[in-house]
Amino acid sequence: MGVSGASWVNTTHDWAGGVDTEHLARIRRSPAEFAPEGPWHLVLEVLAYAADEASATGGGRCAVVLHPDRSLCVRDDGRGTDTRADEHGRMVKKPVMATKDLRFFDFPQAEELPDGRPRRGMSVVAALSEWLVHTNRRRSGAWNQRYEHGVPTSGLEPLAADGTTGTAVHFRPDESLGALTVPAAADLARLAATWPHLHVRLDDRRND
Repeated sequence: MGVSGASWVNTTHDWAGGVDTEHLARIRRSPAEFAPEGPWHLVLEVLAYAADEASATGGGRCAVVLHPDRSLCVRDDGRGTDTRADEHGRMVKKPVMATKDLRFFDFPQAEELPDGRPRRGMSVVAALSEWLVHTNRRRSGAWNQRYEHGVPTSGLEPLAADGTTGTAVHFRPDESLGALTVPAAADLARLAATWPHLHVRLDDRRND
């Protein structure tokens, strides 16, 4: 993190920027490239962030809930999505789903997800979802934001504190990605092997 809006060192997202429409359009043009395993790949992109948090804090839990309307919710018990301070020390709560994660995108040595595909970040999930709601609970405050095809359609709406921290990403994958196939036991075993600090629970409510 640098000292001015014009000279920040961007270690993750472009915190000095806004919505990267060109980046989002590139993803939407090539869904087979960025989500080759369909909706399950999007789930893995979200879980990777929960795994990062679990590794940093010594362990964590995450629930993946499948809903009857084809949407999915991935909720973890971490510290919440990080924020940044500007040159005046004010916290910047930007639409992190609408810009590329510079650690992974266009980086040939990006880590592999459990499906063997390269990690690209949350912008892939947002861009390839009809809608996505990002809920963020930190000790310093809680808020959520809605996106449609990667573009924010609401501001950062404050939420009442409920005594918890963590991140929830609720999204409905675009129909072009096909139906979600419930992962087999072997797929879940690969999650455990790849991310040993993260305990993942699958809750299938599609027949409720």
